[in-house]
Amino acid sequence: MKALLFDLDDTLVVDEAVSSEAFAATARAASTGHGADAASFQRDAMRHARSLWAAGPCQSYCKAIGISAFECLWGKFEGDSEELTALRNWAHTYREQVFDAALREQLIEDPEGAADLAKTFAKERRLLQRLMPEARETLARLTPNYKLAMLTNGAPDLQREKIAASGLGNHFQAIAVSGEHGIGKPKPEIFHRLLSELGVQASEAVMVGNSLERDIAGANNAGVKSIWIKVKGSEEPDSAIPDYTIESLSEIPAILEALK
Repeated sequence: MKALLFDLDDTLVVDEAVSSEAFAATARAASTGHGADAASFQRDAMRHARSLWAAGPCQSYCKAIGISAFECLWGKFEGDSEELTALRNWAHTYREQVFDAALREQLIEDPEGAADLAKTFAKERRLLQRLMPEARETLARLTPNYKLAMLTNGAPDLQREKIAASGLGNHFQAIAVSGEHGIGKPKPEIFHRLLSELGVQASEAVMVGNSLERDIAGANNAGVKSIWIKVKGSEEPDSAIPDYTIESLSEIPAILEALK
């Protein structure tokens, strides 16, 4: 093995858990400012975020590139492409609709308050960014002996913002964001582009990620070995089978030694 490809969200940086924490902080603001029941507000806001996203006009693009419902609540979606422009314009309305719907569940009508809560969520989500356990230490161990690359689905500016906040960018010789290429995991093409940039063959690389549907299935499609990191709260059903399964990034070096 000469190279490792790493996913970002819930592989190197915490995503699902901090999104829930941002909803909780926003629910507390709804309780303090509007008298809402915080627990019900959080539950309802998360539900409306998913349902409005799924029914929205940008859903097909979001799904293809890998932009989640919760990311649509705080991403800036900068760029001149037709898809990003449409997403950027729709996202502002979507955010207010999510929190307005959650307030109305408790018979609270305050559109201006909903707009303020949308801003609260975006602010809290940015403040809560943090690394997965052992992320920095594992990358430091691997850097001297392997070529490292990052392969992440998502909007260009949002994923680059997360990478900058993580402080991990200097470990990677190449970084591919699906939104910058117009194609995302599990399509094998984006794997092949990144491998070509690294100058390695598919048989010489390992993909590390938390998503069976995107990371593991994509690695299988591209002929790359895979390591699935099981992250509580980010599981999804899929038939893709990983070559290895771990619960901590610190287990990776031992797997690589065995592959030698």
